[in-house]
Amino acid sequence: MSDVLGSNFRESNRLRILEVLLRHPSRSRAELGRSLGLSRATVTAVLSELERAGMVEQQSDGLTDERRKAIGRPPLQVSLAPRAACAVGLDFGHRHVRAAVCDLGGAIIAQRWAESRVDEDPLGSFDLARDLAMASLAEANVAFDDVIGAGVGMAAPVDGRRGAVHTDGLLPDWAGLDPARELESRLEMPVQVENDANAGAMGEHLFGAGRGVSDMLYVRLSAGVGLGLILRDQPYRGVAGVAGEIGHTEAVSNGEICRCGNRGCLETIVSPVALADLLERSRGEPTSVARMLDLVRAGDRGAQRVVSDAGQAIGAALAAAVNLLNPSLVIIGGELAEAGEVLLTPIRAAITRSAIAPAAASMRVVAGDLGSRAEVLGAATIQLARAPEALANRLVAA
Repeated sequence: MSDVLGSNFRESNRLRILEVLLRHPSRSRAELGRSLGLSRATVTAVLSELERAGMVEQQSDGLTDERRKAIGRPPLQVSLAPRAACAVGLDFGHRHVRAAVCDLGGAIIAQRWAESRVDEDPLGSFDLARDLAMASLAEANVAFDDVIGAGVGMAAPVDGRRGAVHTDGLLPDWAGLDPARELESRLEMPVQVENDANAGAMGEHLFGAGRGVSDMLYVRLSAGVGLGLILRDQPYRGVAGVAGEIGHTEAVSNGEICRCGNRGCLETIVSPVALADLLERSRGEPTSVARMLDLVRAGDRGAQRVVSDAGQAIGAALAAAVNLLNPSLVIIGGELAEAGEVLLTPIRAAITRSAIAPAAASMRVVAGDLGSRAEVLGAATIQLARAPEALANRLVAA
């Protein structure tokens, strides 16, 4: 075998092992070999190289594999070293900006949050994002060379090919802006922009309730309502980046006017703000989203009815997606997910009632594991997904 061919094989094996460890941490050498079709000697050689470079960690108890097997101990597990690489996550809500530094284990090392008029003042929000990101990096004490880049979650449809935000009817003050370019010039690192529901889906897929699930849907129920899709382990965006805009599908004929310009969109009847407004009218007293959720947890029948009715509407809308895509998991995230089973039970019932039986029977509906971290961690995941390639390239350049 020529030196060039041998080098290519080594580089390929490094990358494949790093990719498996990112998606499936704590694997034994035997499991890595079986899943990749590599010999034990090859796996051992690659892991030794990666461990010397500080990219993977192996448990150590001082025993040989033969002795461990003889006394019934499980094989040693291998994982990526969490601090081998990091990424910045930026979450742009309608009224806030959040920045976080995240490691390869999905831990948020440091984060900052501030209110901002994001929809009306994009340039000021970009400046704020820079300040929050730099403060987070300083607190995390992360070397700049170890930062892969910054991922951005936006509360609007995003064309993933160009990083352009679809502003029509949603963010008119963002027209003509290129968020990725604006942020790259401020942060001096690679930036990739995603829709916030897609970012949340990626976060739950890599680090949360969807870990190890190849086909899943993530529903974000916050200021906006969106659907992130993971199909065959990859985010699905559609040709123009607008796949999953379930919040802007018609739920009520000739209903309330939505911010997108249409009437009766799902978002107008199930977003947390819409539900809090409905409860406020029925109670005759100011009711915030936080207050509504407190009432739900306290067992208030009116608050629980408002959320339960929303769950039925959400489930009915999701039934079509379940029929079309046949996922094995539907994850409910965003603020409204804090309502727990008051929301989840009617969602499940509506899907079971409206979807065809085989599709409904083959999937589960669960709350997300990441809670309020889903979008900012998901934004960082956009870049962390590139970690295997970045780490492998670092070894080649060494």
